[in-house]
Amino acid sequence: MYCEQKAEEVHRTPTVFRVLGVQVHALQIPDVIHQMEEWISAGTRGHFIAVTGMHGVVEAQHDPSLKQILNSADLVVPDGMPLVWLARWWGYALKRRVYGPELMETFCRETGSRYRHFLYGGAPGVPELLARIMTDRQGVQVVGTYSPPFRPLTLAESEEVATLINSTTPDVLWVGLSTPKQESWMYERRNTLRVPVMLGVGAAFDLNSGRVRQAPRWMREHGLEWLFRLLMEPRRLWKRYVLYGSKFIGYVVLEFLGWRKFD
Repeated sequence: MYCEQKAEEVHRTPTVFRVLGVQVHALQIPDVIHQMEEWISAGTRGHFIAVTGMHGVVEAQHDPSLKQILNSADLVVPDGMPLVWLARWWGYALKRRVYGPELMETFCRETGSRYRHFLYGGAPGVPELLARIMTDRQGVQVVGTYSPPFRPLTLAESEEVATLINSTTPDVLWVGLSTPKQESWMYERRNTLRVPVMLGVGAAFDLNSGRVRQAPRWMREHGLEWLFRLLMEPRRLWKRYVLYGSKFIGYVVLEFLGWRKFD
């Protein structure tokens, strides 16, 4: 079932539990920020963080390559209350989820102009809008933005993007694509981009720029953000929250009862 690995300090070996064969690190936002700063300070490259919830875990059951990518990530953090509830069930004292937009906003607020940021993802104009907001509100250094087309990049385009990112020498690369695109993108480029840390933060670009309305805080804190987003965008999100949500519950019950293994 869910196996764990205890450690005394987060920055050495974070505590890990497993959900349907996917590793999840039992961390909170301050822990993640601490680890990011350690990687940047050490000057190491190619670290990537998957900010994952129920949707990503279920996608990994359909796509073995995604499960392998998630289990290769330096950190997989619980962006979803179902993962937090499971962590608590198994004895981990997680108070809150690691909400992608909040992680991004908190990191920028606490570190200010200390680091160089690159924004990759979002619809045309969104990363530029977010860059202006981040600069105005938190005083961060946004050294580059790129909004990719809604199709796979050609080899030439991929090389151009890599050259652009590397030329700006960012410390943090925020990737605002959907799951599983952002995880695959970071995994495939972890050895070619000279960036200490990459994070896949999904809808954070739209939410933090104000392009999309956020759920009220009380809904976010009590596992009801899915309902708010489903009501806002039923056609786009019904499959993620209704179909995948049902599958997630069913899979967890099957594993809990010992009727199926997902490792």
